[in-house]
Amino acid sequence: MVVQTTAPVSNSVPSQVPLVLVVDDDDDSLTLMAYILEQLSCQACFVADGLAALVAAQQQRPTLILSDIYLPDVDGYSLLQQLRANGSTQNIPVVAVTALAGSDHRHKILAAGFDDYISKPFLIQSVEQLIGRFIGLGQPVG
Repeated sequence: MVVQTTAPVSNSVPSQVPLVLVVDDDDDSLTLMAYILEQLSCQACFVADGLAALVAAQQQRPTLILSDIYLPDVDGYSLLQQLRANGSTQNIPVVAVTALAGSDHRHKILAAGFDDYISKPFLIQSVEQLIGRFIGLGQPVG
């Protein structure tokens, strides 16, 4: 199932509103991401598994993908491999948003080719800064 929402656009937002694809099978995580993306005036597309994410990424061509690692059907690592192997999705930044919090997990995730990583639970401000960096909001990181 693909759910797409459009956040209200203010006059200060560029005419090209960023689209963020969020891939997570946890409803609470999706609700929190929806809130964050609304605050950033982004369009959002939400899917609960890797197969739906592949379809959505090819059809929607998002500006950024935020993906959990442990997903039904296709996990985050396989999702990333398939996105990178497809010419239409290979250059979309993919950020892992996961409960895997150890430094060894971070190293494995980044070595797999994710563009960045944030562990759950997270601070809303940290996620806003990370998303802002990838969609060009120019927010300082750190």
